[in-house]
Amino acid sequence: METVVVVNGDSMGSGDEALGRKLLGNFLRTVAELAEKPDAIVFYNAGVKLLGEGTPLLTELKALDDAGVELLGCGTCLDHFGLIERVAVGEVTDMRAIATRLLGAASVITI
Repeated sequence: METVVVVNGDSMGSGDEALGRKLLGNFLRTVAELAEKPDAIVFYNAGVKLLGEGTPLLTELKALDDAGVELLGCGTCLDHFGLIERVAVGEVTDMRAIATRLLGAASVITI
């Protein structure tokens, strides 16, 4: 049973952006510490900003990557934000791979 998490922004929830960034960091840190992890985390739209050099969540994302969680960044989105050459963690992929992964998952969680 595959679980895929979707990160489509650089914060979690809506309302206070600073709080949302803190919550997203806490979520990723917590997931990295849990025994049960998602199979993949898909990043698109502003979420891809978390994969670039200098991201404040690089430690958390590297821990997830090291634990075997696939970190998949939308290439179109990375290109749009000028980050395609500055990806620090994860792999660049396309919408076909993202759609296939999401449609094949038993559980998709959007945060």
